[in-house]
Amino acid sequence: MMLALILVVLSFAALVLFLYAARGRSVRVSKPDDLVGSTRPVDLEAFRNLVDPEEEEFLRANLPADEYCAIRRERLRAAADYIGCAKHNAAILLRLGEAARQHPDPQIAEAGRQLVDSALRLRLYSLPALARLYVGMTLPQLRLSPAGILESYQHLSGLATRLAVMQNPARASRVAAVL
Repeated sequence: MMLALILVVLSFAALVLFLYAARGRSVRVSKPDDLVGSTRPVDLEAFRNLVDPEEEEFLRANLPADEYCAIRRERLRAAADYIGCAKHNAAILLRLGEAARQHPDPQIAEAGRQLVDSALRLRLYSLPALARLYVGMTLPQLRLSPAGILESYQHLSGLATRLAVMQNPARASRVAAVL
């Protein structure tokens, strides 16, 4: 009986932790202008370079093994930082999407729903991607890449920009700049 109670409590705690990880911290964002100052910019070209398998293979072929391992760890740490920024931005865009879903215009409400779905997906995919990167830092000879996060973040940024254009076309370029 006691074991069952402990399992129920642990399951509930795991569920709460999972929901917190998916939603992120509470930031008040109700319109695209609120994104300025609360997001962390992600340099997509630099991130793409860090996770490019061809670049990885080039470094592996042209560097001594110990130097390659050290550089690979640095590159994976930088990629983990980019994923952390993307995960943070996804939490904020999740809030923006939740606010947009309540909009009376059905097109804006639908764009908000898509933004919420994409932000949740990115936040959930970022957890195993970060785990792969940390395993790769520990075992640099393994070829582990955070595949899909870059494309997911680009898609999420595009949805946020589209929503910003729908709500306030004059300020939509600011949204793209802060993501």
